[in-house]
Amino acid sequence: MPETYILVLTGVGALIALVAWLPLALKRLPLSLPIVCIAIGAGVFSLPQVTLAPLPQSFPKITERFTEFAVLIALMGAGLKLDRVFNWRRWSVTWRLLAVTMPLGIAAITLVGGALLGLPWVIALLLGAALAPTDPVLASDVQVGPPKTGEEDEVRFGLTSEAGLNDGLAFPFVLLAVALATWQATGKPWLAEWLTYSVLWEIGGGIVGGWLIGRAFGWLTFHVPAETKLAQTGDGLIAIAATFVSYGLTEMINVYGFLAVFITALTLRHAHRGHDFQRDMHDITEQIERVAMMVLLLLFGGALVSGLLAPLGWIDMLAALIILLVIRPVTGLIGLAGFRADFSEKMTLAFFGIRGVGSIYYLAYALNHMEVEVAGADRLWAIVGLVVLLSILLHGLTVTPIMRALDRQHGRDPDADDEPAEEGDETAAPAR
Repeated sequence: MPETYILVLTGVGALIALVAWLPLALKRLPLSLPIVCIAIGAGVFSLPQVTLAPLPQSFPKITERFTEFAVLIALMGAGLKLDRVFNWRRWSVTWRLLAVTMPLGIAAITLVGGALLGLPWVIALLLGAALAPTDPVLASDVQVGPPKTGEEDEVRFGLTSEAGLNDGLAFPFVLLAVALATWQATGKPWLAEWLTYSVLWEIGGGIVGGWLIGRAFGWLTFHVPAETKLAQTGDGLIAIAATFVSYGLTEMINVYGFLAVFITALTLRHAHRGHDFQRDMHDITEQIERVAMMVLLLLFGGALVSGLLAPLGWIDMLAALIILLVIRPVTGLIGLAGFRADFSEKMTLAFFGIRGVGSIYYLAYALNHMEVEVAGADRLWAIVGLVVLLSILLHGLTVTPIMRALDRQHGRDPDADDEPAEEGDETAAPAR
């Protein structure tokens, strides 16, 4: 039997190869990379030789930190993708999804959790706050393309910008659930602190802090004298540096680091919109994001075969279907009422409210920071796990045909870039 180290090294190499190859292999198939990763994870952790049961409730701190890392990288990648200049009117689809769809989604899921599932109302609110935001990690198939590629229609832009901003804006509701649970246990006042600190200060500070750090990195990268600017290095890891600095500095002053990272990415993206280094930063971010996502989903597959969903009853399964098939589409269409777009575009925006790594992070964060132990936490993990699994299956199986049909409807050829140019072909893009 080979040494464990050798087996791990071989497995990591195979994983990295899959990260590079699977997106190409799955491009035209009604199948997604996350589905394949979960299947591989379930297979690996079903082997009798593998005794680890990677249940999130068994490793609460690791779960919180690893999912936090994956979300951070995804937020930087999402911000760097967006070509559209920030403008209140041109970003109207984003504000509709954030200001109308997400709060309605939180309220509706809270109602389902309290009235249908019989959860305490505070825990139902936590469930709503965890499951309402669109996930930036697993939504890459419905997001815009890399910088300067022109792959930024209204649907892809709306889903990318929503996923980038709603993670930070969902946090006040997660903290509201934590504050209410503390109040119930200790009687500690919560309303004034929540409004002034968790809402006004942490959101405002996250926006301003992210903008300042993005401006600083933008100047260092593109605008200092040519021989010393960071873009001269050609090293896209600068984006990862900006991610960690932005998150670290803003968390030090207790504001929303997720929101700050996305604002930093947008600011850095617009510091020099036409520079080729934007693509370098995006590419390295996307590669790290995919590796982190695949590891997480392998572990998620392992959690599924280790009994993550065991506490579920039929009513929990019904609630999960309601959340995915009723609440998100209906609240999405309500938010988009009056928005100038085809119904097919509105329906696509409303349907693809993908649940994933962000939901796991929020639940882990809340359970780790509550001052009282939450009864029925295993059931809560099972419900979130089921919603994430169903979202990955439902959206993963439908995203390719739906997005390809949408492209054709708008006169775009979804296969235009599938075939690489032959050597010597005069139509090939020039090297950078």
